[in-house]
Amino acid sequence: QVQLVESGGGSVQAGGSLRLSCVASRYPATVYSMAWFRQAPGKEREGVAVIDSLHSITYVDSVKGRFTISEDVAKRTLYLQMNSLKPEDTAMYYCAAGFGLRGTLSDEYAYWGQGTRVTVSL
Repeated sequence: QVQLVESGGGSVQAGGSLRLSCVASRYPATVYSMAWFRQAPGKEREGVAVIDSLHSITYVDSVKGRFTISEDVAKRTLYLQMNSLKPEDTAMYYCAAGFGLRGTLSDEYAYWGQGTRVTVSL
């Protein structure tokens, strides 16, 4: 069982930056894949960035070059640095953990945080 707690969301203007954090109760980085997902109102949950159990990183095309996923295993924390934010990045952002090698589909992840809201205005 893994408990996840996100923080760092907020409201920013377009072009601004935010850093999301996700603290895990356990962080066996060599066993679990960790990911950030987001869900905008009326839309399906979307995989934004993944660090898989082999430490390969994947981003959805819409955030490449703007978002950076990273982890601090000693602090049991996953981060998402979001730069050059756009209004279309507005969503609830979720941290997720899945055992083994996982990708960007929400069904692959068993453990979820409660989410942190990001709002980007013009």
